[in-house]
Amino acid sequence: MNTTPDPDDDDEDDLPPLPAGAKNYMTPEGFNRMRDERHQLLRVERPKVVEVVSWAAGNGDRSENGDYLYGKKRLREIDRRIRFLTKRIESAEVVDPQLQKNRSQVFFGATVTYADEDDGRMTVTIVGRDEVDMDRHRISWVSPVARALMKARVGDVVTVRTPKGPEGVEILEIRYPD
Repeated sequence: MNTTPDPDDDDEDDLPPLPAGAKNYMTPEGFNRMRDERHQLLRVERPKVVEVVSWAAGNGDRSENGDYLYGKKRLREIDRRIRFLTKRIESAEVVDPQLQKNRSQVFFGATVTYADEDDGRMTVTIVGRDEVDMDRHRISWVSPVARALMKARVGDVVTVRTPKGPEGVEILEIRYPD
């Protein structure tokens, strides 16, 4: 069995795959960020690197030409990222949380404040897999916490699977962007 990583493997986020039949939900902001990054790579960064590689290739011996070697490596990285972004953008199902009509339950895009069994409070926003940002408390809709919170209402106690075992958390507040 070959355990060498495939350099063309586009699953660079190392996240488990979406559940079978699940959509790649994404907020409009997340979708726009990915689209803008892909545009920047395609229209700005890649052409600059191609120009450097072309110039370096014209300088003779490529085996010891740092500009050429680094440029080719950077081109592979850019192309890999472009392929990854393109796949994610093509599979995205954009869901605008502002349009959520049932604001009394937790759905994709909700910001939820909950209390754990020790009365510790946490506020998280449920977003797409490609939008996760733990520093900003943005969690994936397929994470154990988000799955436990889905469809809950204020006052509900739901069970979250944690490394220490199941833990009950009480929903204190549900907000959606206006």
